[in-house]
Amino acid sequence: MSELPDPRFILNRITASEWVINDLRYAPNDPRHVVACVYELAETEVEVTWLRDLPLASRYGTVFEVLEDVERMRGTSRATRPISIAHRPPLATT
Repeated sequence: MSELPDPRFILNRITASEWVINDLRYAPNDPRHVVACVYELAETEVEVTWLRDLPLASRYGTVFEVLEDVERMRGTSRATRPISIAHRPPLATT
């Protein structure tokens, strides 16, 4: 039986219509600990204020969709294989 790893990001409710997403990799007194603030606009929509430079949307259907996107972003590797450049001699000038 394998255990699931501890979650890195958690959703904390602050008020009835506000949440924060915390990154557990950082201490609570570290500014990087808070990833985003989420505000409920209506029962079917939330707005996100990103406190990190993440290329994610600013509006979602639910707070759980926001958390899923953050976790998905963490799982995406930004490393890619090097792009090969063709080696050709310089052009001859006339």
